[in-house]
Amino acid sequence: MKHLFTMTLLATFLLFNAQLSAQTEEEVAEMIVEKEAKEAEAAIKKAELDAINAEIASLKAKIDKTIKWRFGSGGILGVDLNNFNNWAPKPDLNSAAQSISFTYSGFANLIEDKYFWRNNGGVNLGWLRYDEDTNVNEGDEDDFKQVADVFNVQSLFGYKLTKNLAASALGEYRTTLLSNFNNPGFLDLGVGFTYTPIPEFVLVVHPLNYNFIFAENDTDFTSSLGAKIVADYNKNLWELVTWRSNLSAFYSYQGTELSNYTWINGLNFTAFKNVGVGVEFGLRWNPQETTARELNNTFQSYYQVGLSYSL
Repeated sequence: MKHLFTMTLLATFLLFNAQLSAQTEEEVAEMIVEKEAKEAEAAIKKAELDAINAEIASLKAKIDKTIKWRFGSGGILGVDLNNFNNWAPKPDLNSAAQSISFTYSGFANLIEDKYFWRNNGGVNLGWLRYDEDTNVNEGDEDDFKQVADVFNVQSLFGYKLTKNLAASALGEYRTTLLSNFNNPGFLDLGVGFTYTPIPEFVLVVHPLNYNFIFAENDTDFTSSLGAKIVADYNKNLWELVTWRSNLSAFYSYQGTELSNYTWINGLNFTAFKNVGVGVEFGLRWNPQETTARELNNTFQSYYQVGLSYSL
């Protein structure tokens, strides 16, 4: 009797275990089928999303062909105010200084399948006033003095020979704007090639270029034939940080004393919409300019920090 009970219990356990195993296998099979169905549904949705993205890209391409001209502009506005009244640590007890600087640049580009026309220009102006008075009852009202005055325009036309290489012609004019306009004035006219390996970079190499110089005293400046190189790089380093570097150089075939270059770098940190903080640094080498002013150092430089904006 005892053995019969044991056998019955064992048979019941084995039967239950078999049913449980069969049920588990059935659940696993159902899970596999459900997973495969979800994967198939996800694949369908991914195909639909890819089709939508392809349609969006096609529409963007059509819009790009419809919009012929591209425009943009931006700049830096800097203001610095200082005032000291009866300030004992200073040699001049009472003094005040104010500086205002303004930088603006813009572009208008036409990019077609077979040709392009790139135009840009910029202006850099600055004023400084410094008042000092050792007696608080006596004033020294000095006017603002101009410390920066640069005006530059450039136009580049190119006919594409390949996707990245074009035969091109360039015109560039540089002078001061508010004082001594066109005295001196520099006009470059030349032909050569333009290379655009990526949308952010443009390299102009013109082995045939004439550098015209306009000045009241022609003995201080000499026009000459040479080669022109322009390199422009504009890149978003991060989502809110933009870097632009521009080099404009002329090498005279008559010698380095008639050559020149200007290299400008700028960083913009966007804080709110199109407004942020801008930093710009410029380096210039022009022996004819510095020799006319009887300067020993031929290198010129400037930097600006201020409120940046873009339109």
